Amino acid sequence: MKNRMQTNQLRRTLFAGLMAAGMVLNQGCSNSLIEKHNLITEDIKQYGKTEFEIVINEQFNNPYDQEEVKLDMMITSPAGKQLVLPCYFEENKEEQSVWKARFAPAENGEYTYTYQLEHGGETTTSTIDHFKVETSGEDGFLHVNDNWTLKYDNGKLFRGIGENVGWEARNYEDSKYTYEYLLPTLSENGANFFRTWMCPWDLPVSWPKVSKHTDRYTDSDEYFHPQGIKRMDELMDMCDSLDLYLMLAMDTHGALIPGGGWQDNRYNVANGGPAASPADFFVNEQARKMSKNKFRFLVARWGYSTHIGAWEFFNEIDNAVFTATPHDSVLIAHKDVAAWHKEMSDYISSIDPYNHIITTSVSHREIEGMFEAENIDIAQHHIYKKTGQIPALIHQYADHYKKPFVWGEFGYEWDWNKDFSKIAEESDYDYRRGLWYGLFNPTPILPMTWWWEFFDKRDMTPYFQSVRMINDMMLEAGKGQFEEVTVASKGLESFSVKCGEQYFVVVLNNEKQLQSSDLVLDIAKGNYILKRFNPDERSFSSNGKLSAGESGLTISKVSLNGWDEMLYILTPEASLNTQELASN
Repeated sequence: MKNRMQTNQLRRTLFAGLMAAGMVLNQGCSNSLIEKHNLITEDIKQYGKTEFEIVINEQFNNPYDQEEVKLDMMITSPAGKQLVLPCYFEENKEEQSVWKARFAPAENGEYTYTYQLEHGGETTTSTIDHFKVETSGEDGFLHVNDNWTLKYDNGKLFRGIGENVGWEARNYEDSKYTYEYLLPTLSENGANFFRTWMCPWDLPVSWPKVSKHTDRYTDSDEYFHPQGIKRMDELMDMCDSLDLYLMLAMDTHGALIPGGGWQDNRYNVANGGPAASPADFFVNEQARKMSKNKFRFLVARWGYSTHIGAWEFFNEIDNAVFTATPHDSVLIAHKDVAAWHKEMSDYISSIDPYNHIITTSVSHREIEGMFEAENIDIAQHHIYKKTGQIPALIHQYADHYKKPFVWGEFGYEWDWNKDFSKIAEESDYDYRRGLWYGLFNPTPILPMTWWWEFFDKRDMTPYFQSVRMINDMMLEAGKGQFEEVTVASKGLESFSVKCGEQYFVVVLNNEKQLQSSDLVLDIAKGNYILKRFNPDERSFSSNGKLSAGESGLTISKVSLNGWDEMLYILTPEASLNTQELASN
């Protein structure tokens, strides 16, 4: 994060110099390229989307190429913070071009701003204007806090609970599975987070040629795909209204596979792009500039949303770096992939005034040095058929990378060609235990299952309510304090954390047959009130009072049916008042 702070300081220094230079230039400029600018939003709220329109007295060959033209909004907040907000091209009208700015103010009070246009080696600055922001009570943007939690601007803590919604239904899949169906279903059932892809069949903002497997989009000659832009606008509106946070995978490994997505990739020299191969994509200067143009557009158009939980560069970039052979031959140099991620994460950090979280992902093979980039905030792997390893590997990878670690995908099986009906019950339990593994181990976003359609048909989505209930209790009890507690059991698997004064315990039976065991917790001496939580029924029941001695506390004869789980909450008797004791 030190590098992020240095970047922001450089941005503020640059801003001050440009403002001073711009003021002089504007005073002596009678033929400004900036014709006019208007504030569109009438009722401006803290953290709300505030839109501005700017009219430029010129049209450009490629208004998305910042080497040709770049328009920034230079903002001073009520507290004196200096922000540089990228603006984006909207459309041409007659002999002019119309641009927009979308801004989410973090402070209440009066802001001042001006626009700065760079074109043809010259800089033009508009007149200074102002707008006033009213307090909204919103929490703000999410940032990394520690290995357990994310944190809003206002200090409130957050843990992500949800799943992958990789894309909307393709033309051979159940048409019911649109964002309009999937996202409200998640929100209504307690989920607060999901992950989705930009790709040739879903949100194809940077794919002029779309997949044959989608009827939702058609090919386009535009630099950025109009239908993809429209759908992304709709998606962000849904996220904001449903209070769902999105990890946006801005590209996939398939885009760099010869014979696959590479053949339609705009970066491919065969399609008029600059890169001769997927390996060249990472080192070619013009390809890197194109990537920065793309990221600038994404930040300018959708960065305002507090519900972008994270920018993710690639889904499983290791699957493009390595071949699928048993020898896993390297096709793209690790150092080039790592250098690209460092350059691009530094770039987004320099232009994103909201400091959104940045991540990228691998399936199961390391890219040497990639996650070490300072502005990659969260390390991310995907895991299948090894869910039982999730707790140990969370600790291993968080320690290794020295930053929070997330399982962006997990599942009982990865191969959809298999008959999932034969492993449905196993998959259901795997889905549930993956969530509990995440909740009771140091990760700020709980493991996110794949196969969203399958689990929706299995009616698993309501289970998020149970996880969310315990998560909220943990955050409330500990105010962000999570202390792992030793708990011993035989035949059953158990985890415990202390949040504030309360102890939370999850017990899992990973076998198909009934298992029983005592649970022994290493907790402080004293009397405790015990409650049991049944996640299937989302119900609490009182189990009376237990005492902890020198050897800890024992919960006797815990029995669970096959592939089942149960939770216990222990509260020190001394911390409860008379009314609370009576209710227990």
